[in-house]
Amino acid sequence: MANKVNDLRSALELLKGIDGQLIETDVEVDPMAELSGVYRHIGAGGTVSRPTKEGPAMVFNNVKGHPGARVAIGLLVSRRRVGYLLDCDPKRLGFMLNDSVANPIAPQVIAEGEAAACQEIVYMADDPGFDVRKLVPAPTNTEEDAGPYITMGMCYAHDVETGEHDVTIHRLCLQGPDTISMFFTPGARHLGAFREKAEALGKSLPISISIGVDPAIEIGACFEPPTTPIGYDELSVAGAIRKEPVKLARCKTIDEYCIANAEYVIEGELLPNTYVEEDQNSGTGKAMPEFPGYTGVAPKQVPVIKVKCVTTRTNPIMQTVIGPSEEHVSMAGIPTEASILSMVDRAMPGRVQNVYAATPGGGKFMAVIQFKKTVPSDEGRQRQAALLAFSAFPELKHVFLVDEDVDPFDMNDVIWAMNTRFQGDVDCITIPGVRCHPLDPSNDPTCDPSIRDHGIACKTIFDCTVPYDQKHRFQRSKFKDVDPSHWVPGFID
Repeated sequence: MANKVNDLRSALELLKGIDGQLIETDVEVDPMAELSGVYRHIGAGGTVSRPTKEGPAMVFNNVKGHPGARVAIGLLVSRRRVGYLLDCDPKRLGFMLNDSVANPIAPQVIAEGEAAACQEIVYMADDPGFDVRKLVPAPTNTEEDAGPYITMGMCYAHDVETGEHDVTIHRLCLQGPDTISMFFTPGARHLGAFREKAEALGKSLPISISIGVDPAIEIGACFEPPTTPIGYDELSVAGAIRKEPVKLARCKTIDEYCIANAEYVIEGELLPNTYVEEDQNSGTGKAMPEFPGYTGVAPKQVPVIKVKCVTTRTNPIMQTVIGPSEEHVSMAGIPTEASILSMVDRAMPGRVQNVYAATPGGGKFMAVIQFKKTVPSDEGRQRQAALLAFSAFPELKHVFLVDEDVDPFDMNDVIWAMNTRFQGDVDCITIPGVRCHPLDPSNDPTCDPSIRDHGIACKTIFDCTVPYDQKHRFQRSKFKDVDPSHWVPGFID
């Protein structure tokens, strides 16, 4: 199904035309914990605490304390919905993104004097009464959060020496009228490296935060090294997906660009050697719900953005995400799949049939690799593929290997393969002492003194494939292939 999606509004219009993909409500909702509490039941899914389910996207048209504001959530919940929005078979999304990374189309700055939709209304930080917390209806996901968070902000900045650009998504807490804290995962990837370089030179880093954009941009922004090394502008991935450049506008107050058709843009500067406690306003010690399903710890020192201005479209739509939801699985997981496909296919072409960054891992911790053994010498290569997957995506913790007759997107089928084709003493390969992800609470010395530092984990391969010379013993029951719609008209398999 072809579509003309190029911004948030066209994405919502597309979903409106597809049964069961979008609902709206005019009932007032409080952005303080209530909005996320509602959507948890409607459609969050993922690693959110139960009860929850994977459901439609939702638009709240009546947000308490923000007259005229609207908040959209859940656009990327469900692989099928991502397929609609990116015009792709849901099971081929990883392949499509892999092709897009390999064939980037660079963003394009709109002509001087051309009006940018994102700048229809401008609020300057030195205007009387300016307060980013009142202008941007950012929800607070739980009552113990550090504050209201921008969770779908496309952070765009450049290397102060080379001019290379990068776009990433970070957790951004609204701390005061003109201050926002910006959390960086340890390791200085992408914008983190830009910030450290600017700080070493004693300079601020100009940064724009574009909120409410084309979903292709949101997914493209989640690629990480080595697939997209520092300096690779992930807006080029979105350009390749849409087969046309992402349009950029010059910011009003800083030397940077922003996404021209975004709903909101915050312009600011990351200040050198300036930090705040992330929970300075709440004192809870907690940040916000993160993709593993736990609330992140609020660090004592988080870098600070000094806001210069906020620009918006007329009647803007705020977009948000619940950290542990299925939406994060789509945003982080599909780029993870593409990264693994790229790495493994270069080493052993044609062996990997598909990859799924499964929901229980939040799109980062767990991958299922469907591997086809075609000759006797392929035995053992499936485990090489798993090792390559760890190199393609360093935050990966667990890899499940399955044969081509197992659906990697159906975790019941994967666990079936584990129960009938896996023996723990011979098919489980552990690699201890490897750096993983700091948001996994189990990889901490308090859990086991053999863990030398927080963030170091044991990577594990679960080889649920059939030995090549034993394939004849593991043939699945062969049911007759029929079209059930003859008996049940309208049935969709």
